[in-house]
Amino acid sequence: MTELATRAQAFGLIADGVAAGLSAPWRLYLARGCRYLSLNVGDRAEWNAWRTHLGCPELSVRVYDAGGEIRRSSVAEVVLDGCRISVELIEEIRTDDLERLLVADPSSIEPEER
Repeated sequence: MTELATRAQAFGLIADGVAAGLSAPWRLYLARGCRYLSLNVGDRAEWNAWRTHLGCPELSVRVYDAGGEIRRSSVAEVVLDGCRISVELIEEIRTDDLERLLVADPSSIEPEER
């Protein structure tokens, strides 16, 4: 793909991922002008699969309070032909699981460390 200049090309990028076996995102947002595409996924395995498929080199993690619940937002981003694409996973975090808040990939923690 040489350019994500149209909505059809942006949706085609997602369709290619689903055709390759990835789970369909539960929410997809495409900004007017096709310069920003956002995917929300349901779990860490889906997030890892999509960020690998898209080749997302930039990762960020944000932890915040949402009305008494602690949430962790993991975002992976890549820019393809001027279109910023982000894959986001939002997880609820228990307060007794603080170690999980401190690592970039909670699945990398060994079971005895949890």
